[in-house]
Amino acid sequence: MNHFKTVLLLIIVVFAIACGGGDEASVQVNSEQNPVALLTSAIAKDPDNSELYFKRAEILYENETYQDAINDLSKAVEIDSNKYPYYHLLADVYLDGLKSFDALRVMKSTVKRFPENIPSYLKLAEFQYILKQHRDCFETLDQVLKRDPQNADAFFMMGLALREIGETNRAINSFQSAVENNPKLIEAWIILGQMYTELGDPLALKYFDNALLIEPDNLDVMHAKAYYLNEQKDLTGALEIYESIVVKNPKYKEAYLNSGLIYLEMDSLQKAIDQFDILLEVSPLTIAGYYYRGLTKELVGDMAGAKKDFKQALKFSPNYAKAQEGLERVEQEL
Repeated sequence: MNHFKTVLLLIIVVFAIACGGGDEASVQVNSEQNPVALLTSAIAKDPDNSELYFKRAEILYENETYQDAINDLSKAVEIDSNKYPYYHLLADVYLDGLKSFDALRVMKSTVKRFPENIPSYLKLAEFQYILKQHRDCFETLDQVLKRDPQNADAFFMMGLALREIGETNRAINSFQSAVENNPKLIEAWIILGQMYTELGDPLALKYFDNALLIEPDNLDVMHAKAYYLNEQKDLTGALEIYESIVVKNPKYKEAYLNSGLIYLEMDSLQKAIDQFDILLEVSPLTIAGYYYRGLTKELVGDMAGAKKDFKQALKFSPNYAKAQEGLERVEQEL
């Protein structure tokens, strides 16, 4: 689960500013305007508008200006204490600002303030899961399921926590309950496929295929299925999926890396190098790309090229043992 919020602020953002007579006006923020400055100006004109402080806090949070975001959210809550999203964002800011105790404190007080608000319980459980407070997480999720016995998000999060503590069978049951109640919960299908793969059960493929029936173009599902086929030594099938992925998204770097590794395993060394070349064009900071391209060049006898790639990998990661070993090998050949 990801608690980070996506806020599109450097493209057009429209938000409402409540005016004294109950009418609404709007401010448009585009790439040529400073959204914080616009909101600051709006706050100066309407200092009792809690939404303005909240909107500015969203931007400050996205820019990792945590203390200023906390100040704005505190002001928003002071003006209007009955909007739970204010508390949720405040907890996010505290957590990302490495103040986990304060984040938990805020969410615990939020569920007390809004005792029937399921999103607040789910967020509290999410934080408890992140902080590995598994028992507290289960207790919070029980509160969700008492209020909504078919809540797919609660089953999903319970599955995550159970999986983390090694309760594999119960975790699988929870993830299955999640997809039964919400078949569009793609991440649950993927995890079920991964867990059955770990168990060596061929039912794993069914879960990946079910996810693809729901979202045929989901690249994460395609990648997961390709990885499964690779693990089952269906290298051709995996390569076909990776080829489909890069057609849909030419910048999906994992597809190039894994395709290169498959070609390396198949002893198709030039094709492996070609994939690593594309990978490093798409993502020049991929350390593994330099290492594996160097290894493949070593295998085809291009020791100078291999040395260059191993050195580049070590430049990014000086403690990369395999790259250091590779560099020592090829230097002995030069």
